[in-house]
Amino acid sequence: MNATLFSEIQRLFERTYVQVGINLEDCLIDRSRCGQLSRAAGASARELSELARTFLRKSHDRLHIGIYYSRWLIEQLEKHDPRKGVTDENIRCLIAFVEEINHALHAAIQFQRGVREITTEDFARNLELQAQVDTYLVLLLFVAFFRKTQKVSRADRRWLRFHLFSRHTPHAYADANLRGRYLETTELAEQYTLFLDALNGARRVDEIRLFHALDYQAKKQHILALMDAPESK
Repeated sequence: MNATLFSEIQRLFERTYVQVGINLEDCLIDRSRCGQLSRAAGASARELSELARTFLRKSHDRLHIGIYYSRWLIEQLEKHDPRKGVTDENIRCLIAFVEEINHALHAAIQFQRGVREITTEDFARNLELQAQVDTYLVLLLFVAFFRKTQKVSRADRRWLRFHLFSRHTPHAYADANLRGRYLETTELAEQYTLFLDALNGARRVDEIRLFHALDYQAKKQHILALMDAPESK
């Protein structure tokens, strides 16, 4: 049986961090269920992307996960399979696809480690920051795979950064909390990935494993300290 794009990305994250023992594809939900959960989530959920969403709910010390992808997003990824190349036609959908898998995986990891306060703003920002960092690294792998040298050029990185960071429009959110969340996490992720770009492969893996184990405030302070550090000559 051929592996799906979803399962390949989940395995990639689990090889980097830790196996969660869950097939996250079993958490996929349809449009109707997405509508029910969005209404239950409150007014701010109306501003979230219509392309893809992840829902988390705690009940009787169990974490319930729902992952939704719009039919249009799936059709675009089937039409422009990123396993055959990442292009302007599929990068937006690929980013959304990867980020939701990452949200679900890291929520499960946190829950398995004993974190139960999954409705706090710090928890949400932690998932968002981690997802942007991890998605950037996944995109680098996709792009490198199709380069003869297996290396990503500066032009490739600028292109990825434009789609992942520069195209974000946090100011468009009417909800002040969402606006602040995406403004802060996008800026932090952009700065942190610049730091990661300067590391070799082995050091980068060690660094992101340490980073992923931190809570949101510790992640933020870590990045701010890197930004303040003097540049080596």
